[in-house]
Amino acid sequence: MVSQQSGQLPHYQLYIDGQWRDPAEGGAFVSENPATGQGWTTIADGQASDIDLAVQAARRAFDSDGWPERIPQERAQMLRKLADLCLARGPEIAKLESTDNGKLITEMMLQWRLIHELLLYWAGMADKIDGRMIPSPLPLDVTGTHLPKCFVYTRREPVGVVGAITPWNSPAMQIAYKFGPAMAAGCTMVCKPSEHAPVSTLEFTKLVDAAGFPPGVFNTVSSSRKEVGAHLAAHRDIEKISFTGSTAVGQSIVRAAADNMKRVTCELGGKSASIVFADADIEKAVTGVMAGIFAATGQTCMAGSRVLVEEQIHDKFVAALAEAARAMRVGDPLDPASQVGPVSNRPNYEKVLSYFDVARSEGVHAAVGGKAHELGGYFVEPTVFTGVNNTMRIAREEIFGPVASIIPFNGEDEAVAIANDTDYGLAGGVFTESISRAHRVVAKVRAGTMWINTYRLVTHLAPFGGYKMSGWGRENSLEGLDAFLETKAVWVPVE
Repeated sequence: MVSQQSGQLPHYQLYIDGQWRDPAEGGAFVSENPATGQGWTTIADGQASDIDLAVQAARRAFDSDGWPERIPQERAQMLRKLADLCLARGPEIAKLESTDNGKLITEMMLQWRLIHELLLYWAGMADKIDGRMIPSPLPLDVTGTHLPKCFVYTRREPVGVVGAITPWNSPAMQIAYKFGPAMAAGCTMVCKPSEHAPVSTLEFTKLVDAAGFPPGVFNTVSSSRKEVGAHLAAHRDIEKISFTGSTAVGQSIVRAAADNMKRVTCELGGKSASIVFADADIEKAVTGVMAGIFAATGQTCMAGSRVLVEEQIHDKFVAALAEAARAMRVGDPLDPASQVGPVSNRPNYEKVLSYFDVARSEGVHAAVGGKAHELGGYFVEPTVFTGVNNTMRIAREEIFGPVASIIPFNGEDEAVAIANDTDYGLAGGVFTESISRAHRVVAKVRAGTMWINTYRLVTHLAPFGGYKMSGWGRENSLEGLDAFLETKAVWVPVE
């Protein structure tokens, strides 16, 4: 749980088999506040042996303790209780999450209200998992002899023990995305949160415990060691991995999962394009592009980091976007007036700064920003680069910061070609006053989510996931539930 002695930082333990405990071999690491760069809490540093204990507990809860056999209404009742706890404690935990990862308190408050709603959604889905009847066939065996007439039906069954590996940019929301459908389906889970922002996941775990989920059903092992996440991904007693994070790590998880053919859902990186046509409402397009790249300090997989602008309005649009970016209030993420917070951790901060050097080497111009912010900590300036073409590194590689690259285009076909000329395919936006053009372009862009005249709207009611190297599978909605279920066909002779 959380403990604090006089003069010491608050400390969080591991949660395994319904108990808060220290790692088997001891040890802790410090989590930093990105607004200051200073440590503010210590976290239990789990190891592979702790993962083994957590998987063993989850395995027992699934195989022996009857969690999958509980009537759906029982699981739904626990999810509803958890939802109410999240709503009640959300404002308090939102402040902790904002301190831990630097995201704006306004967004964290909203996310905890959304967590409440999505858990209620999954509670409502728990008793709606059913199979189907199949028309009775008259099959032949291998010799051509008719077999008895049969009654055939399908069962939808939980996939088993799930390993959840979550990121630092929206940690509580990401574990809720995975936890809700997994519990509705009857799975058990072991979560390994990012070492860069584990606090809100551990606070969420406290609420899971308070909601009455049985021992072993949900377990959380924090760790600073990369090999711990790898051990979870490769564990032979795990039937599914649900991962949100970088494409490079996702690829390593897929390789590790191959050993026992785990089911894998990966929501990975992106280099999404916002396409602004000459007939777009400039004010509306600037607002949408700003939401796409500067919200969450650009640290979202769906960030619209490539801004494709039709040549006729290029200069006008760049001037409007640069003016709006320059006017954004960069500041303390706990201040509701702040519009841009810090980059969430030192490694990503250093990565973003390194891309400013790359941009200069590629000869592009910073219409605004392009350097660290004077506030210190891990703050960087909202940045708009012009003179970019789609072959440059800043146009092809995921920067994961508040950095927009403006790329001019001439005509619809070229816009689509540039948008699709990427290894990724997570999201994108189209800004135009022509509804027919909007739907034509949306149909041609290879991405899992597309917005028209807006950006970065998400809901648990709609599926989310990517094409190409942006991932496998979908989270949320009915597609998200399917990822935690297996289908079994049952044959019964009736004559």
